[in-house]
Amino acid sequence: MVMTVLAAWCIGSRRPDRRKIGFCCFIASNFLWAAWGWQAEAWALIILQVCLCGMNLRGWRKNTQHEIC
Repeated sequence: MVMTVLAAWCIGSRRPDRRKIGFCCFIASNFLWAAWGWQAEAWALIILQVCLCGMNLRGWRKNTQHEIC
């Protein structure tokens, strides 16, 4: 949960480098939540984390594209 809160804090930054850190934290939190979900046999949580990870990867890509422009 701490990783998710840290990620949200970083994503709100105006600095692209800090937003990158936020996306990395979000992706790490997706893996951590999925690992916990696996142990708890919470399959819906795992599916949710896979979907959220895809959205975070999309955000990473869009953040990187804005840097180039």
